[in-house]
Amino acid sequence: MRVAVVTGASSGIGAALCRALAGQGWHVVGLSRRPAPEAAEHEECDVADRASVEAAAARVLERHPRVDLLVNNAGVGMREGFLSGDLDHVERVLRTNYLGSVWTLRAFMPALGRGARVVNVVSVAGTIAVGPYSASKHAQLGFSRSIAAELASQGVDVLTVNPGFVETPGFPQRSRFNFLMGRLVVDPPFVADRIVAAIESGRREIVVPRWYRPLIWIQALAPGLVARVLGRF
Repeated sequence: MRVAVVTGASSGIGAALCRALAGQGWHVVGLSRRPAPEAAEHEECDVADRASVEAAAARVLERHPRVDLLVNNAGVGMREGFLSGDLDHVERVLRTNYLGSVWTLRAFMPALGRGARVVNVVSVAGTIAVGPYSASKHAQLGFSRSIAAELASQGVDVLTVNPGFVETPGFPQRSRFNFLMGRLVVDPPFVADRIVAAIESGRREIVVPRWYRPLIWIQALAPGLVARVLGRF
C-alpha cells in the first residue's frame, strides 16, 4: 500500500489532489484544520503551529511508519501589501506557507525512505514580487529547491509545483477579473491532475498551466521593469 500525506487536504487543490491520488491507488492521509472527506484518513493539524504538526505526524507514523509521498500543500492567501496589511496576518501567511512546509518535512522525515517523494505546492507568485503572499511563496520556493539538493543523497526526490491563478474557496480569483482575464484562472482538479502526472513521470519542477512561464522569465530578466509596472497598479 502506497501511503501519501497531503496537508491542506480539506478543500481546493488539497482536496482535489486527495481524490486524484486515491484514483491512482494511493492511500491518502489528509492533514488540515477542517475535515478532509476526500482522504482515506484525516488528522486535524494547523501547519502554522509547529507543535500541532509534530503531534499530527506522531499519530500518523504510529499507523504508517513509511510514507511514500509527502505533499506540502497547505497555504493561506493575502492580497494586502507590507505597508497596509495586518501584521498578524503577515505572520500567519509566513508561518503557514513557508514554515509549515519546513516543519511538516522535518516531522515526517523518519518515514521518508529511499524512493519516497516530496511535493511542495508553491506558486507562480513566488517568482514575482507582489506583497507578503509572494514573499512567503518565494521563501517556500527557495526551501523546495534547497531541500531537493539535501534529500538527493538519501534517494528522496522533490517536485516543486508553481500554479498560477487557481479558483479555491480560501482564495477566490475569477471574481477579481473580467471575462477575458478570468480565462487565465484554472480549477483545482486541473492542477491536481498535472501534479499526479508529474509525480508519475519523475518531474522536478513544473508550472501549472505552462503559459505562466513567460511571466517568470520577465521577472528574472527585468525585475526593475516589473516593479515599475506593478507600481502603477
